[in-house]
Amino acid sequence: MSDATELGFAPSDPSFIADPYPVLTGLRAAGRTVPYAERDVWLIPHFADVHAALRNRSLGRSFEHRHTPAQFGRPGLCDMESSFPRFVESERWSLLNLEPPDHTRIRRLVTKVFTAKAVREFEPQIAQLADVAFRGARDTGDAQGGVDVISRLAQPFSISVICELLGVPQEHGPNLLDWSHAIVKMYEISTTEQQRTDAERAAGQFVDFVQELIEERRRTPGTDLVSELVLVADEGDRLTVDEIVCTVIVLLNAGHEATVNTLGNGLNALLQRPDQWARITGGEVEPIVAVEEMLRFDPPLQMFERWVLEPVELAGRRFETGERIAMLFGSANRDPQRFPDADVFDAARGETTHIGFGAGVHFCIGAPLARAELTAMLHRVATAAPNLELMREPEYHPTFVIRGLQELRVRFLTQPVSRT
Repeated sequence: MSDATELGFAPSDPSFIADPYPVLTGLRAAGRTVPYAERDVWLIPHFADVHAALRNRSLGRSFEHRHTPAQFGRPGLCDMESSFPRFVESERWSLLNLEPPDHTRIRRLVTKVFTAKAVREFEPQIAQLADVAFRGARDTGDAQGGVDVISRLAQPFSISVICELLGVPQEHGPNLLDWSHAIVKMYEISTTEQQRTDAERAAGQFVDFVQELIEERRRTPGTDLVSELVLVADEGDRLTVDEIVCTVIVLLNAGHEATVNTLGNGLNALLQRPDQWARITGGEVEPIVAVEEMLRFDPPLQMFERWVLEPVELAGRRFETGERIAMLFGSANRDPQRFPDADVFDAARGETTHIGFGAGVHFCIGAPLARAELTAMLHRVATAAPNLELMREPEYHPTFVIRGLQELRVRFLTQPVSRT
């Protein structure tokens, strides 16, 4: 069996990052599981197998609830806590990493507050913030240099929504943005010493900030999410300070990165395909429908790893305890066995069963909020700037796990471009 590297899987290669999808097609053709020796992991590239793996309780995002690192054959993982204590502190009670029963308890309490109904009631504020962010981006652009959608539109909009949700003054937005950017680098396949140092510093500052915020809300409760997390209870059970801290951090980091990168990747796909953009601006396809194709076609999360907690049959192979799999979301979302013409961006496809938000117990708790944000901003751009123009070919960040553009430079136009 060929190793993934032999098939072109090169997560640090700029040419692979620019367009990984031909290689992912090759991985699907190679089999249901593909070894990646450099990471000591088995890649799972097919939709059906990824979908099944996300629901398989023999796999876990963590293993400490069932095995010690020594028992699991991974003693080196103990070094994380001693080397990066603040980062570990920021992740310890994250819903992204926990498994039942802790995951079940914390998610139950969080979902009593972070409900789809609460998001619907928040939508008018999201729309207002989308208007503010759009006007700010449009007013900073010019006909010659244009404006960067990522730094001037997507990021300010996403952070402003999070600040409003948490009850944090908007002036703290830049700090939240810097902390998020630094911390998520730790989710990549490889990191530099500087990136690890930056993530540790950012995690510590973020934890301290949220702890202070919690204390303020205890003294003076409001109607924001942090106040509600402090107050929420179920049969006498409440969230601890550490659990609230980790919940707030994961909601911001995962939610911000997903929203910004989906908006950037999706607008890039649309502007590269004027016929599809015209379907939205012309009213044929509603933004809420097009958002699902943006999430499927070039998803912001490309890979999600899990440990094998006990022997299990998966994707046509028997896995033993201590092995690790990596589900390739981008490949699964382009699997033609699940999505006809999977490499075609069809704005009207409206397929909501993609794996852009994961599945199973780890299905993204912020999915309703992300969809509301993306729909609001896509509606605003399509309505106010239907003749938006891509000024140059964008480049992606040099990362694979979290996929997003460094810049998306466009020209905001409210009138048709003269071709004479």
